[in-house]
Amino acid sequence: MLQYCGRQFRVSKRADKTCDTIVKYHARRMYRTVHLEQLRCDGCGHDGCQAGCLTFWKQAWLKRSEVKPDGVPLVQIRPRKNLNAGDDASQALDDLLASASRTIDDQGVRYSCQATELLRASEPLPWWGPGQYLREIRNRNLSAAMFFRGYCYAAYAMLRRRLRAPRQYPYFGGKLKTTPTERLDLKPGELVQVKSRKEIYATLDEWSKNRGLYYDVEMWRFSGGTFRVLRRVDQIVNEKNGRMIKLPGGCVVLDGVYCSGERSTNRLFCQRNIFSYWREIWLRRVT
Repeated sequence: MLQYCGRQFRVSKRADKTCDTIVKYHARRMYRTVHLEQLRCDGCGHDGCQAGCLTFWKQAWLKRSEVKPDGVPLVQIRPRKNLNAGDDASQALDDLLASASRTIDDQGVRYSCQATELLRASEPLPWWGPGQYLREIRNRNLSAAMFFRGYCYAAYAMLRRRLRAPRQYPYFGGKLKTTPTERLDLKPGELVQVKSRKEIYATLDEWSKNRGLYYDVEMWRFSGGTFRVLRRVDQIVNEKNGRMIKLPGGCVVLDGVYCSGERSTNRLFCQRNIFSYWREIWLRRVT
């Protein structure tokens, strides 16, 4: 995040609500925190992690900018005060941040980042509290249309779960014991179309996975759409334990394709915008 110090950005949304991807997959409450213009971690401080997490910015790290292009106010990330690149104080800060971002034990390197420390920076937020949804609308994180879609889906899902208990809804697992693979060797910038849900279901096991990669309910809405490949993903930091893990077998992320939180159980309307990971067998190249 140091590379952005002193620069100006627009606030894209408040981060009053986020989600726990470490223990319970429930909503979490944060305070005085925002997201800036889709500023994402590039992994340079964590040995090339490719998760591309949306970064959290405390308001104490920001100040309002006097520049208002097109009448839209900006914020400026506070500079590294009184520090110049290359001097002893600056080097000391770099060393401190580097040591805080990783430790080494008998099993290797354990990384620390905003994703791994999320539980310490937030508190539990029960899904049934109406105030959180009103706050999201008031803060303009949610439009009325988004709220209506999410509310209707949540009500429908709750009804289905009651009527078809004990079978979990949404249920979209496949029937395979061994899941297939397909290699397209996709490159950043290529156009692809997401296959239909029926085609994707045919590649899944009973746990809705293809070679260990989960096909999530938030990915349904992208079927049939055409998107540009952002990059391949070969390794990410596992936020549960801080270890770097490999993602072999043709996994990519698509530009602008991420979880919106509209269909997520117990964490409705989470604002983290986590990238969806796609097996190449779920995509087809557009020529």
